[in-house]
Amino acid sequence: QVQLVESGGGSVQAGGSLRLSCVVYGYKYCTYDMSWYRQAPGKAREFVSSSDTDGRTSYADSVKGRFTISRDKAKNTVYLQMNSLNPEDTAMYYCKTDVRKIERPHESICYNSWGRGTQVNVSS
Repeated sequence: QVQLVESGGGSVQAGGSLRLSCVVYGYKYCTYDMSWYRQAPGKAREFVSSSDTDGRTSYADSVKGRFTISRDKAKNTVYLQMNSLNPEDTAMYYCKTDVRKIERPHESICYNSWGRGTQVNVSS
């Protein structure tokens, strides 16, 4: 069973930093992109950043220059370094995987998945 476990959320003041982590468990014989999304109360879930299997990254305009995504494939982990946080960054942050390649289809465990989220609160 695939499981994504986020950590690193917390409460900080504006201008502070946090580093989120997401560890992926359970995939077998597949490669996948990893992304971060966030959802603030009363708002739709929105894209924050992604890292694909080739190492290419992308960011929402609202976080460019402040957030950095990185990935440790050996540890099946993706990180989100968040600097210069502001109250508009307050949200539940979710990790997501998108399967890109399946090897050994009859033996693989590969499907897209979401984590349960980690809460980030930024006070002014």
